[in-house]
Amino acid sequence: MNTPIDISEEAGVRYLHFGSDWVQGAMRIRKPNALELAYTREMMAGLLLRDGLAEDAGHWPKKVLIIGLGAASLAKFVHHHCPQARIRVVEIAPAVVVAARQFFKLPAEDARFSIHIGCGAQYVLEKDESWDYILVDGFDRNARAGALDTLPFYQAVRSRLSSQGLMAVNLFGRSRGYKASLERLQKAFDDRVVAFPSCDSGNVVAFAADGEPIERPLAELRERARLLKAATGLDLGPTITRLEQSGSVPGGSLLL
Repeated sequence: MNTPIDISEEAGVRYLHFGSDWVQGAMRIRKPNALELAYTREMMAGLLLRDGLAEDAGHWPKKVLIIGLGAASLAKFVHHHCPQARIRVVEIAPAVVVAARQFFKLPAEDARFSIHIGCGAQYVLEKDESWDYILVDGFDRNARAGALDTLPFYQAVRSRLSSQGLMAVNLFGRSRGYKASLERLQKAFDDRVVAFPSCDSGNVVAFAADGEPIERPLAELRERARLLKAATGLDLGPTITRLEQSGSVPGGSLLL
């Protein structure tokens, strides 16, 4: 895949572009392991939903699959803050991996962190392996997800999740196909899906679960967010407030 790579910097933040103004990733130069873009922060909200970093740093997730490397934001955060996790990144464009190494402080590959060059959809369909957390954030230069936004792919993701498994996917909420994307996700996961309110950028993060059901009262989510912020600097308090204000937490508990 021939991907044009452009790098820009403004106000201490370095940005990744695929031959257009569309931002494909960002890193605050003085905080390379922090999550600069709002939607990337929300993709890590699984740490509030399962018994993970917020209360027990050794538990969840043990295995993480990241589809779409971008500026390596998610990969670096998990690598830095979840030392118990083995991480596999699948990226279709070798040039993106080169750029992440050169400009975005991509960690070196080792026993717990590896990169596979190839199609994320094909990888999930063909590799019979179980994962606790599957993060999907793959778009081309025209903001198209292609095979990563199909019913067979979502069904395959579900089949690869562990009993504690969660999928987080970045959907572009302002695109005309957003509702159809969400419907495909809901069909694949038998409606065990929650879509967070759209970020200012237009990105919508949706979570889908398999295995053990999740029920988290708002008060518990806020306490988990407080612990997570203390441990990692990641502040998901505003996300919980937006969830409540949008009516996404009926009865005061997030159900998934």
